[in-house]
Amino acid sequence: MISFLLQTATDTIAQSGSIDSTIDPTIVMNVRILGGMVVGLWTLELIDSLLLRGKLNRFGIRPRQSYGIKGIFLSPLLHGDLKHLAANTLPLVMLGGFILFRNQQTFAIVTAVVWLISGIGTWLFGGPRTNHIGASGIVFGYLGFLLLQGYLERSPIAIGLAVISGVLYGGSLWGVLPIKRGRSWQGHLFGLIGGGIAARYLPELNQYATIALEKLQLMQTVN
Repeated sequence: MISFLLQTATDTIAQSGSIDSTIDPTIVMNVRILGGMVVGLWTLELIDSLLLRGKLNRFGIRPRQSYGIKGIFLSPLLHGDLKHLAANTLPLVMLGGFILFRNQQTFAIVTAVVWLISGIGTWLFGGPRTNHIGASGIVFGYLGFLLLQGYLERSPIAIGLAVISGVLYGGSLWGVLPIKRGRSWQGHLFGLIGGGIAARYLPELNQYATIALEKLQLMQTVN
């Protein structure tokens, strides 16, 4: 899923050719990543809403059902309607952008950890006969990561990003409680937990990711 979004980003912005070559390449790539996420999600939802009449939503997370396991990997890509996606787009871009501001490897690690923990937690503890879709678990994971990273790292940048994130989206933390019917609070809760885990073990996760990338590059060189 993540590779799909990253590839969409590269294709979309590269074809446009509208970004000045004098801009920092890191900023260009960050824009490509975020732009690709938005383009990919909106393209998929437009196809589902206008052409498939919501048929893709059946691939969401079905708690404790074997056929619902695939939803762990697919549900963040699916939304109930365009309004649902619109509500998730801005916080996804804002909070994801704050993490990308640190570096791209951290963004990839946090996204992967949150994606899996939010999905697995929802599959294990979601209500019976429910279907969970949407990227809000990722949003809560990004928020949880930024808040805890500010506390753990205590650098000016980390604290600043935590404060801004808290001011902008701290009120949404009520979404981890079962106080509104029809809302996947389990996805929110486990997304938040996943973000906290990613923040707590980020050094170790970065080390594992670096080693894995080095091995992959070595294999490609040999071949």
